[in-house]
Amino acid sequence: MSELITYEPTTEHFGVFGKYIAEPSVTDIDYNGTSLWITDFKKGRYEVKEEISEQFLSSFTHNISNCVNKQFNNANKVLEADTKELRISIIHSSAATSGTSICIRKSPCFIRNTIETMVKERYCQQEVLQLLLNCVQARMNFVFGGEPGSGKTECAKFFMQFIPKEERVITIEDSLEIHYPEINPGADAVELRIGPGFSYTDAIKACLRQNPKWLVLSEVRSVEVTSLLEQWSTGVNGFTTIHLDDLRKLPDRIQNMMDNVNDVERMENRIYQYVNVGILIRVMEEQDGHIRRYIDQLCFYSRENDTNKVYMIVKNGEVVSKELPPDILKKFSYANIEEPFLCKEFKQYQKEGR
Repeated sequence: MSELITYEPTTEHFGVFGKYIAEPSVTDIDYNGTSLWITDFKKGRYEVKEEISEQFLSSFTHNISNCVNKQFNNANKVLEADTKELRISIIHSSAATSGTSICIRKSPCFIRNTIETMVKERYCQQEVLQLLLNCVQARMNFVFGGEPGSGKTECAKFFMQFIPKEERVITIEDSLEIHYPEINPGADAVELRIGPGFSYTDAIKACLRQNPKWLVLSEVRSVEVTSLLEQWSTGVNGFTTIHLDDLRKLPDRIQNMMDNVNDVERMENRIYQYVNVGILIRVMEEQDGHIRRYIDQLCFYSRENDTNKVYMIVKNGEVVSKELPPDILKKFSYANIEEPFLCKEFKQYQKEGR
């Protein structure tokens, strides 16, 4: 569990790491004990030549340990800390034989994606984007899948901005990365942070008495998925992310997280009933070396006449079908959306720079 640093250090506090933290497109700064690696949202991952002395490492780790009032030595080998926009993880050289290992993950208080950039950079086809905007308006439940670093949370943050401000959103995270109140000023939002004595499951259950309209779980990892689906079954809507390489594997992936094997079949049915939209984000390096992130798969999950079905709409980045499940069409109808692939507010959103 990371400790929260209550002030936001300047880039000067981070020495040689500071200039990379200041770069808007940089997402991760990783030092493996001998070399420094940078992950850039546009350029990908690359090594940089920087002189990192033992004196600097000692000073840096000492400052971080002081900030969170935790010891960092042979007996306390792991140091974790969060600032408002950074997640810091350090492993002591007594455990990391290659040398002190440092990982700094950036989670900025802004949305990297916009409608304009998503269309221009071929993140998805425009009709797919309009379909998904309509899905938010129709209050559907989203699961964003992909490999670590694919941009699942960034994609989720983009679509969250279209939730009406008067609808209460509760976010649940271990490290604060979504920043919902900051990216949606004036919205009715509650941020919950898990910690000792307050687990993901505890937080989800506590939300029942907080009048949520939307429940956003930063990542589904374990048995808390049962409580999440229970919440969604009550009419609360939501977003979450999951490590996944194919949307058709989602039910199996979730069932493997459960601790009660006797409830597996019932859980499978719940997945198809209460998870509406699946989105898989893929990362690829193009010929010019630039990194492209895009929606590789989009599907709807549906339970019809006691049968569980997956309706694949996008596969390999291309629209392969426009057939939508009856229950999804019903949700669109309730939201007065007659043409699911055409969002009436699309041009207005573009003018607003969203």
